[in-house]
Amino acid sequence: MPLSKIDDARTLSDQELADGIVAAKCELFQLRLQQATRRLEKPHQFKHLKHRIAQMMTVAQERQLAAVSEETTPPMVSDSAPVATTATATTQPPQAEVEESVSEPEATEVTPESSPSESEAKEEE
Repeated sequence: MPLSKIDDARTLSDQELADGIVAAKCELFQLRLQQATRRLEKPHQFKHLKHRIAQMMTVAQERQLAAVSEETTPPMVSDSAPVATTATATTQPPQAEVEESVSEPEATEVTPESSPSESEAKEEE
């Protein structure tokens, strides 16, 4: 049995794709259960099922990225219709506030403590 083609996954709708991923993961669980109870007859099914899951998840990710890029892409500008754009200005805090917020840590004095071997030597005397 040859591995499935990714074109099969691309023909599915978004809902069918999501349902297919869930169903394939459940089937993978059943295969693992059969393997644990030593009832698995066709171990090659792991490879085929994992391959199919990877294809469906890849197509789902591609569609998700395409949807996000469509949302962030500005509309095409045509010569006949003017497009109104609104610029969002970012405000930066005054330089004095930035300098105050970035202060150097206070210096702390570190006192050396006696090592355990020195305290043991004092107790032995």
